[in-house]
Amino acid sequence: MTIPSPPLPDVLARACGVCKSYGPVTALDGIDFAVTAGETVGLLGPNGAGKSTLLNLLSGLRQPDSGRVELFGRDPRSPLARQLLGTTPQATSVPATLRVRETVDFVGSHYADPVPTGELLDGFGLGPAANKQCGGLSGGQQRRLLVALALVGRPRLVILDEPTTGLDVEARENLWERLADYRAGGGTLLITSHYLDEIQTLASRVVVINGGAVVADGQVDEIRSRVSVSRVSFHTARPASFFEALPETVSVSLSPSGATTVLTHDADATVRTLVRREVDFRGLEVHAASLEEAFISLTHSGAAPAPDTRSMDRKAAR
Repeated sequence: MTIPSPPLPDVLARACGVCKSYGPVTALDGIDFAVTAGETVGLLGPNGAGKSTLLNLLSGLRQPDSGRVELFGRDPRSPLARQLLGTTPQATSVPATLRVRETVDFVGSHYADPVPTGELLDGFGLGPAANKQCGGLSGGQQRRLLVALALVGRPRLVILDEPTTGLDVEARENLWERLADYRAGGGTLLITSHYLDEIQTLASRVVVINGGAVVADGQVDEIRSRVSVSRVSFHTARPASFFEALPETVSVSLSPSGATTVLTHDADATVRTLVRREVDFRGLEVHAASLEEAFISLTHSGAAPAPDTRSMDRKAAR
């Protein structure tokens, strides 16, 4: 008689009051964080914000100095928990002399019901390279292989740290499709990325870490609504410093076409300034903030942290 396994918890990964330091540098200071079944969570923050540290704790690669970390209700170092996890760390590699097919077979052999090797490689566009040594793959091909290995065991949760670094546009879109298939099959995804369009495409929830705190946690549209930020673009001869001095300005940039773009907390006030100060401009456009622009505002404009959730990070803490 087969004894049924106990049901998995709704919260697949959790950090409760977690602190982690590297010598004198504090990476995480009492952070609370959770991922529930069926979510795709985008974890964002500046370089050195402790994102990779948090992922390593949840994956069982590191231990917290204090607080509690759980993976499927267990210690993340437990083999029973790790069999349900797929992960691609930011800095990792595959054995140079093993062939691609051999690598997938080896990793798949650790799981009870792995995805067939040929099916997995074809899905990631690596079928033609199946008999090639991993050391002979391009950087983009190696990255695709690493993400494929994260999925070979049919995991309940996949943690990906900058998964599309080094991929061209076509390869990134292929990877997005594979991850969308994984989500459609009931999978849960936790991902960091410097490509904000990637987070907008994949994530159902966004968590932003900055300056010692989680400064935002919610749906993509909720993150945008939490910051009153708009993008005002136009052509003008006035220097960027003129607009940087305006109290409502978050940032100013110049496009390759010569257009000035002002990220502003008050688009109406910015436009009124153009008119009242008789600024010569043309081609005026006003748009709602993108996720990237909301992220810039959240991490550079002194936004208030989310209550009871603290993290701290400094540049060498990752």
